[in-house]
Amino acid sequence: MVLRRTCKEVSALLIAREDRPLPLADRVALRFHLAACKTCPVFERQVLTMRNAMRQWRNYAEDESTPGH
Repeated sequence: MVLRRTCKEVSALLIAREDRPLPLADRVALRFHLAACKTCPVFERQVLTMRNAMRQWRNYAEDESTPGH
């Protein structure tokens, strides 16, 4: 099992994690890389911010389409 991943590979894993569960080896490699890298955790926070913004937008859009709002 290779645990070393490049920043490019980690970026792809962070995005893929939004759509599907990652295999154990990828989750472990991701955790190791994020602990050692300075820039990838910033990208991870950006992805999480976008996820939360989209969730809020979806909830807002659903509230607006509900009769009586």
